[in-house]
Amino acid sequence: MEFKSCKKLYRKETHRIKSPEETFEIVEPLTEVAGITRVADITKLDRLNIPVFSCIRPGAADGAISVYNGKGVTPIAARVSAIMEGMERYSAELQQDDQLVTGKYPVLAEEFEVLDPVELILPEAVDPDAVIPWTPAYEILFADDGETLLLEELLVPAAAIYHPLPSHYYSVFRTGTNGIASGNALEEATFHAMCEVIERDAWSLCEAEKTGGRLIVDIDDADILNLINTFKEAGVDVFLRDITSDIGLPTIAAIADDVELKDPTLLCLGMGTHSSPKIAALRALTEVAQSRATQIHGAREDATIADVRKQIGYDRTKRLNAKWFDESATVQWNALKDISTDDFLDEIKNTVRALNRVGLQTVIVKDLTRPELGIPVVHVIIPGIEAYAIDSDRMGVRCKAARSKAAKTGGRVRKYVRET
Repeated sequence: MEFKSCKKLYRKETHRIKSPEETFEIVEPLTEVAGITRVADITKLDRLNIPVFSCIRPGAADGAISVYNGKGVTPIAARVSAIMEGMERYSAELQQDDQLVTGKYPVLAEEFEVLDPVELILPEAVDPDAVIPWTPAYEILFADDGETLLLEELLVPAAAIYHPLPSHYYSVFRTGTNGIASGNALEEATFHAMCEVIERDAWSLCEAEKTGGRLIVDIDDADILNLINTFKEAGVDVFLRDITSDIGLPTIAAIADDVELKDPTLLCLGMGTHSSPKIAALRALTEVAQSRATQIHGAREDATIADVRKQIGYDRTKRLNAKWFDESATVQWNALKDISTDDFLDEIKNTVRALNRVGLQTVIVKDLTRPELGIPVVHVIIPGIEAYAIDSDRMGVRCKAARSKAAKTGGRVRKYVRET
């Protein structure tokens, strides 16, 4: 595995090395190989008419969902997004030829470079020295020149890489898809996987602090306003909030409130993280549209949450999520700085540096690309980064510190990294 210069050749509603049309030409013939039997346009299920597609893999591994969804500003982008999600899920399932080593951390650490499971923020009552499966991955490091990237092999818990992990293996936590991403190149996939992990960390800090960042005001980007107006014209209020953490990679949340239907299940949240605030905002807006469409379609992974919301009703659900509607802290759109580059290799380097600056010294990547597909897929894990928002059994030092500060100061403790 090696990272090389990887120039961005498409920089419209997303940053890629190929256009959605070019990517579709590559991946569409491979759907059958990945077990994808159907790609459906579910856009019309919602009155927003923002493109959302659904991808079905009926042969998904036991314990995995078989319906995946894709979003985008354009129909082709949403279709490709759904297919690529299916490719990611296929590639992340443990297969017979995957290398696994079974053993205890203290024993393996005597012979190999091994990641201590404790660094992955374990649930309580989990034995970190249990006999578990391990798989080789690579730590991303800088050479002595501070510029060249090195990849050093180490063993990591298989539960941090594969999803799902077969039930006969002992798992130190629930497996998941956080940090799994695909792309047209290894570098493209790796950067987007890093973005997802950082996004979930920022969201987790919000949940720990019980704050929703700053309401973004005075937006003047035509593409973003076009999407916002699409919501408004359909009778859906939508808000953008800056929830960027100390890591500094722009992270934006979109909150949709269907003021016409007042349906508690349609109080939806979308997230986006990217070095470009515009791309982060577009991802958040299209994700919240996806959340609405998939809720209506009935193909959501968090159906339990939807059921609870139906029981407690619209008004109470909104009160319980008041932090996302708080207007007391605002930030102007133009204060959010674009730190993107024109090369995914530089994006990876800059992101590793940003993580290192806040004490997250270890960044690990596993190449999950399957030879029968040839579509680059990776899983990025960052020991010490938070996933509390999606796994409430795991709260680490960052969330605990944020919650403690919030308790002492009465909230609003987030140290924003980009002030006017």
